Amino acid sequence: MANTSDIKNGMIFKFKNGLYEVVEFLHVKPGKGPAFVRTKLKNIETGKVIDNTFRTSEKLEVVRIEKHKKEYLYFDGDFYVFMDSNTYEQLQIPSNVIGDDKKYLVENMEIHVRTDPDMNIIGIELPVTVIQEIAECEPNIKGNSASVSGKKATTEKGLDIIVPFFVEAGNKIKIDTRTGEYIERV
Repeated sequence: MANTSDIKNGMIFKFKNGLYEVVEFLHVKPGKGPAFVRTKLKNIETGKVIDNTFRTSEKLEVVRIEKHKKEYLYFDGDFYVFMDSNTYEQLQIPSNVIGDDKKYLVENMEIHVRTDPDMNIIGIELPVTVIQEIAECEPNIKGNSASVSGKKATTEKGLDIIVPFFVEAGNKIKIDTRTGEYIERV
């Protein structure tokens, strides 16, 4: 059991008959009354994000999550196939568990599979950056380079992203998987 003062981003605990991950939290100490913790929690199974406030006296049942290093191999219908690099054992994960992270998966990429104590797969953890090729993007129009924004592009995996005007189709770019934003051309 943990106190609300132990809450941190990424922490997973049992709450309302489900597993929830802390997305954001804020410790609040008002001038009057007791302190409390305001949180944004993401349901592991459904992906739904809720807001909740905890009193400082509340206890939380923290769930220990294990991470297993795997290598992404390929997509097979409704399943994504991963392999343990040490034992060569293959693991199939349903596409609904992968969710929107599928747009960042590139063959032979190392990821971490997250499991609960009962060895049920609850998701994957991507590396911070990934390199993908631009499949198509808007053409360069003379005079656009003064703009601060950029142009729309689509990667080989179907990820829509805003890139600088000098990026062309066929270029490889580095993408931040946490925010989905362009970092640099590779």
